[in-house]
Amino acid sequence: MSRHILLDWSGTVVDDLPPVLAATNKVFEDFGHPPLSLEQFRRDFRLPFSGFYAEYLPEATMEGLEVLYRRFFEALQDEVTLLPGALGFLEFCRETGRRVFLLSTIQSDHWETQAGRLGVRDYFEHAYVGVMDKREKIAEILREHRLDPRETLFAGDMVHDIETARHGGVLSVAVLSGFDPLEKLVPAKPDVILPGLGELRRLLEGSPAAGPARPVATVGALLFDEEGRVLMLRTHKWSGLWGIPGGKVRRGEPCEAALRREILEETGLELDDIAFVLLQDSIDSPEFERPEHFLLANYTARVRPGRVRLNDEAEESRWVALADAMRLPLNTPTRILIRHVLAQGQPR
Repeated sequence: MSRHILLDWSGTVVDDLPPVLAATNKVFEDFGHPPLSLEQFRRDFRLPFSGFYAEYLPEATMEGLEVLYRRFFEALQDEVTLLPGALGFLEFCRETGRRVFLLSTIQSDHWETQAGRLGVRDYFEHAYVGVMDKREKIAEILREHRLDPRETLFAGDMVHDIETARHGGVLSVAVLSGFDPLEKLVPAKPDVILPGLGELRRLLEGSPAAGPARPVATVGALLFDEEGRVLMLRTHKWSGLWGIPGGKVRRGEPCEAALRREILEETGLELDDIAFVLLQDSIDSPEFERPEHFLLANYTARVRPGRVRLNDEAEESRWVALADAMRLPLNTPTRILIRHVLAQGQPR
């Protein structure tokens, strides 16, 4: 059970990515460097940020960059807002007696200004700010406040936050609400990946996490249309990654019947030529929204002509060539399934 909560600030509690990007591009402009797009910035920005600036502006000193950035950012600071679910999460921690600490690179005066304006300063027992390398600070925080690492988590939006949690021996929670995109976070292997603090609250409300005594049986299928394309779905349950439609098998329900039912419920499509492909284990995957042990029965099938009608379990659908599907940010079981099907030869 996580009784002690360490939180990053930028991209975890507040949405400051737009003003940070704008201030960074102002600095670049001052040095005659072309601006970065949001995609470029999220791909390349990292902590400690001295490495980022050394790559893009090797001619600049960190002292000079600090002065410039502060000037530009302070003119944009009013644009910083609380992320959805952040205030509710802090209130939940207060109501349940959890101790909350801040560990962030944000400068002290920026923290005081933002936290005061947003009304959240008093939710934090102590704020450790202006910390350029959090990995060097977390052990000190644990010792100073006598926090048991087994009962502590650190939630943040960047690879550096995951590394920091690992240095402290605490649970690492990566949130998708900030700077680092999913494709950077997954290789860092956090213990949990969640859309944001609202989802972390829901996870903690069930603490200690005690899943069902037995694995959960599920079915899913790689669906082919008449042009040989496959249907991919993007869902929040799998951290915004792309996957295949499917769901749980009900007691007494044959697997193929469960597959037909789940596909019809999720996509509005009916199936022909169902063929079993492989069985996979997924045990407490950090990509899934909560710890679960799934037995994944994977199939291929042809769909009858019809329009895809998504229910509320998926955010987006896309028909793509099977080889092109591998270029999407896929959840791990789907990637394994597609590799297997490609190796065996695409169904005719």
